[in-house]
Amino acid sequence: MRLSRRQMLGTGLAAGMTGLLMPRLAHAQPKRGGHITAASLSSSTADTLDPAKGALSTDYCRHAMFYNGLTDYDENGQPYLCLAESLDSDDQITWRVVLRRGVKFHDGSTLTADDVVFSLLRLQDPASGSKVRPIASQMASVRAVSPRDVEIVLTGANVDLPSILAQSHFYIIKAGTREFSKANGTGPFRCQTFQAGVRTLGVRNEDYFREGRPYLDSLELIGIPDEVARVNALLSGDVHMVIAVNPRSTRRIRESGTHDLLITPSGLYTNLIMRRDSKPTGNPDFVLGMKHLFDRDLIKRALFRDFATIGNDHPIPPFDPFYRADLPQRTLDLDKARYHFARADLPSTPLPLYCSPAAEGSVDMASVLQEYGAKVGLKLAVNRMPADGYWSTHWMKHPLGFGNTNPRPTADLVFSLFYKSTAAWNESGWQNERFDRLLLDARAQGDFALRKEIYGEMQEIVAAECGTAIPVFITLIDGFDKRVKGLRPIRLGGFMGYKFPEHVWWEG
Repeated sequence: MRLSRRQMLGTGLAAGMTGLLMPRLAHAQPKRGGHITAASLSSSTADTLDPAKGALSTDYCRHAMFYNGLTDYDENGQPYLCLAESLDSDDQITWRVVLRRGVKFHDGSTLTADDVVFSLLRLQDPASGSKVRPIASQMASVRAVSPRDVEIVLTGANVDLPSILAQSHFYIIKAGTREFSKANGTGPFRCQTFQAGVRTLGVRNEDYFREGRPYLDSLELIGIPDEVARVNALLSGDVHMVIAVNPRSTRRIRESGTHDLLITPSGLYTNLIMRRDSKPTGNPDFVLGMKHLFDRDLIKRALFRDFATIGNDHPIPPFDPFYRADLPQRTLDLDKARYHFARADLPSTPLPLYCSPAAEGSVDMASVLQEYGAKVGLKLAVNRMPADGYWSTHWMKHPLGFGNTNPRPTADLVFSLFYKSTAAWNESGWQNERFDRLLLDARAQGDFALRKEIYGEMQEIVAAECGTAIPVFITLIDGFDKRVKGLRPIRLGGFMGYKFPEHVWWEG
């Protein structure tokens, strides 16, 4: 089966997809030199140089400084060739990867097939702490055919393998690497300093395989958890780029005259999690009652100042090609909420609801739910937790709480990581055999129309039955000094899908 460019970068069509992801040069050519400091929204002792363990935006940006994948994403979120010179498959089960010639690690050694085999297989090892182990388990075997050739055999057909391999967790490291106090990758910057919870400093890799890249002499990455402090650091000149700007700060940044915003509609969402293994959150009537309690228009308008897109309780945003547009849009309906709560056997005492600034917008959403809940017989006790430690201490640990999920490049990935019955990040503990079968069917389906039909049914099942509510998809807002050039939106995350390091330059 021959797949379209939309679905893969495979055989004949893929062979020509070797161009670099070049900036749109409207008024200026890239300039070499200079230093930029970028601030993400978190930094802790859990910071890591191991791509397999990346969990937050700061990790993803850090790993893009020092490593590369076999493929990468273009500005439309589609895969293109990176460390791979070609990537071919006749049946989407057995894939052949041919590596670029002459790519070197930072220690001077040459990239070989053994490095690829080691990097991919380690993701299946529980001891690696891999965040994508369920996805990597699709690889039945990975073996070196020759020094530049790798064969990947999947457990079943998956047309999305090129997109999967572009994720930062699948970046290639040197074979045998066990210790990550220093990064040894093929990426645009060499690691000069790494202090977990403090800073990461990279200097230009003069041997980078992409000629002329990177443009910067050096790049520093730090974390500033508080959004106000992050914006203050930007406007004062202490940093040159900040991620996750609150809509309330956009006017202040634009009116500075020296700074601007990068606006990126995305699949990022903050969701209400209702655990199926607890009461009353495991009751289907409770789940439906909560989904009818969301005032989505209010959340979009007041909480995010229209920097958001209305959601319908499943993780596929309206601008995704697989989005099912004919599903009835769920809206605020107090009568329906009251009806379902009456059937859900609510407790007489207030039900704890956990939120945190770490889950963007969740604190305000919790207040809105508490207000509307009081009108229909639901008592909620809002527990606001600090951002620090929220994901390790509270996320998925309570019957009722909030999560926050970064955009994923494919429908298969978001469904596999967060909704499959056996997924480690199956937030509500939801299980549906029909959904799991459809997930496998969609992976093997090369026909776009048929695949869209399958994903459409999966969206319907999740919206109707899963214990998560997704009111809106959040538009990403980054702030930057106008002297930073080369930035453009990529819907897979802030800071150009976290892959800005090799693409930006400084015109100071």
